[in-house]
Amino acid sequence: MRILIAEDDAGLRSVLERGLRENGYAVDAVADGNLALAYLRTYEYGAVVLDWRMPGASGLEVVQQARARALTTPILMLTARDTTSDRVSGLDAGADDYLIKPFEFSELLARLRALLRRPSENRSPLLTCGDVSLDPATHEARIGSEPIVLTSTEFAILELLLRRAPTVVERRTIAVQVWDEEAAAVGSNTIDVHLARLRSKLSGGGTRIETVRGVGYRIVPS
Repeated sequence: MRILIAEDDAGLRSVLERGLRENGYAVDAVADGNLALAYLRTYEYGAVVLDWRMPGASGLEVVQQARARALTTPILMLTARDTTSDRVSGLDAGADDYLIKPFEFSELLARLRALLRRPSENRSPLLTCGDVSLDPATHEARIGSEPIVLTSTEFAILELLLRRAPTVVERRTIAVQVWDEEAAAVGSNTIDVHLARLRSKLSGGGTRIETVRGVGYRIVPS
């Protein structure tokens, strides 16, 4: 799953990036609100970690503009503001949760997991196809009741395919959504290798990953 971090404090931004990547998330990180809005217009995210005070658009303005565009992505706001009126302002603007600085990284992770469990109009807490199920919040995948051992990259690819099923996911979209690198830097062979391993692990799960030649991949019941 891909997470957007918008935080102008370079030290905190680095800690959040490193910590989220170590916990299996792909991460984009920006230092101002205008860039955050640009990224939200361009990419699809599982959640946003958003600082209240930033250059350009403030965190509050980012939330307001995102919700005005009917974007339902969960948003966790970070701020040093700790008055009730400030919390109410952030939540009324459309933020889903609120974390006051300083905080423990473990609490941020827990709050993100809680947000990812919440169903929305466009997101079910459990993604399924055939006998394969995936829980984005707990980072678990199963065939029936048996757990599937996946690398973070395989998990991210499977999640993306399940979210878009039964439509075809373009190779470039997979590169952008799954890897932190620029899409152009992710070679076709890299994607093919991970897809081959994922297909092998899903064998017997009542699903198949189809290659749509020249376009990309889709997951469908077998």
